[in-house]
Amino acid sequence: MDTDYKLDDAQWRTLLEGVAAQFDELTIMRGFQYYKQGRVEELELRDDGYAHARVKDNRVCEVAVRLDELGDSTCTCPLDRGCQHMVAALLRYAELCGRPIQAIVNARSALRTSGDKTAASSNASGSGRNDGTDTPGRGAADGVRSGASGTGTDALPWADAPGTGRSAPPTSSRPLRPAFTEQDLSELPVANWHERFQQRRGPLHLNVRTAQEANDLLADLHAMRPELPYALEQLFSLHALCFVLERMVKPAQADWRQSGFFMGFHTQNAMESLIGSARTLLEERLALGSEASAYWGRLLETADFLRERMLTEDKTLNCFAALHASLWLHWLAPASAGSEALYEEELRKLRAAEQELGKALSLLPWTLAQCLLLIYLERDKEAWSLLAAGGGKLMLGPGPLMPLLDVIGRAEQWERLRGWLAATGPLLAGFRGEDLAPYGDYWTAVVERLPEAEASMWDTLAAMLPFSRVIYEEALTAHGKWERWMDYQMSSGQDPLSFRVAVFKPIEKEAPELLLPFYHQAVERYVLQKNRDGYKAAVKLLKRLAKLYVRLKREERWAQFLSAFASRNSRLRALQEELRKGGLLS
Repeated sequence: MDTDYKLDDAQWRTLLEGVAAQFDELTIMRGFQYYKQGRVEELELRDDGYAHARVKDNRVCEVAVRLDELGDSTCTCPLDRGCQHMVAALLRYAELCGRPIQAIVNARSALRTSGDKTAASSNASGSGRNDGTDTPGRGAADGVRSGASGTGTDALPWADAPGTGRSAPPTSSRPLRPAFTEQDLSELPVANWHERFQQRRGPLHLNVRTAQEANDLLADLHAMRPELPYALEQLFSLHALCFVLERMVKPAQADWRQSGFFMGFHTQNAMESLIGSARTLLEERLALGSEASAYWGRLLETADFLRERMLTEDKTLNCFAALHASLWLHWLAPASAGSEALYEEELRKLRAAEQELGKALSLLPWTLAQCLLLIYLERDKEAWSLLAAGGGKLMLGPGPLMPLLDVIGRAEQWERLRGWLAATGPLLAGFRGEDLAPYGDYWTAVVERLPEAEASMWDTLAAMLPFSRVIYEEALTAHGKWERWMDYQMSSGQDPLSFRVAVFKPIEKEAPELLLPFYHQAVERYVLQKNRDGYKAAVKLLKRLAKLYVRLKREERWAQFLSAFASRNSRLRALQEELRKGGLLS
């Protein structure tokens, strides 16, 4: 670590307080995502008290963070307030100083928790009620406790919670708000977590429509928790995000006027930010060792929670489907907490859901979830059959398919990946251009490792035409298959002038004779248009042909062709004029 990067405890506390004051929860989450993606470059601590950094976004943003007064920080991005680029730079700075970055991520909730505890302590001392049961790490996040029983047991600060057997505290002038202890979160099912989230929020204002409302609700939920072991904190943070997402998704699905793609613009943006934050959280290493963990039951309930919502959400939202996929791709992957028995059990639950939900079943995420588990279990043919059975009803696109291919690609199982590419290619018919680019990249990677897979690649891409045109042409160019490339352009009636000149440079160098029929065919088409623009285009190609014949040392043949061409079209006076302007006729 660079010796210039030092923070004493007082400076660290000041920095955390500044972060909590200057940045909202969503901005912090976005900044954390940028930091995790390695977008912070060239961070430098200067004598002027600023930390300067470059943060990559759609463009490179120049950030100058004033460490002792964050409000004076600047960034070249369009935002006129604290932005995610500043947060990312601060996280990198904290890392270089050897300080925990999670403290910055949780700065707002920690500040609110501290404030609530101070207020509660003040209320308790004013009323003379203090039974000495407040122990660190076990109290509710807002510090409100009831000691009326004198038993030394924490009482819940709300009316009878389902399944707890605990009674409400005495009535007071200030209503007490629900919170959690570590024991609550360890023992209560996650369904009860969400019940308490809703009790804390109250019956009003449960619909979330903007980023600010989402931020306020998320901060309020985090104020419910005490200091927690990191594994339990991860689970709590995920469910807090899910609770806020449900407040957005349920009203959108219930109201036909703003369902699916017609969700309000600001609501859509806020939802996407929350999904991004949740996926970033799920991409972190799960701090839960095995089934012996005290929180294993909460993890399995989380899987059930996400599955239930994924299987019934509107297909245009892809909200809980994305989180369910991330859960099994990361926290429950074979390299983390996953196991063969767990995958078999999840498969059983998914298949049972088909009968239970009937037509309400969301088919695509249901199918993809099974395919991922079958990949983990190395039952690829079963997964292919499942995808093929869905057929056109699935509307399978490259985006949903890529995470499955990523699993096999990261494992470098190239022969297996070849089978997946060949099996899924025909299912992607209907998608064009950039959508299929990642699929084409996987074929490139496979053929580099397995040259014998090239024939399978050509067969698959050719069968996907015309939708695979872009990646098919790119593959032909990369492998120097000029004759096949030219056959495809001529058979599909392509115009040579629609290509950049640079496209033909390698062909002119390696196989110039292939361009002759392509240019000649186009010249005849232009002449048949019988207008001035067509004649100009024909002359432009004829000049290219002249150069090609010289390169091939066939000048005599060119002279014969040009003479015959001019004679055959002698009655087209406009064409004759263009030929003379182009220097082809004297």
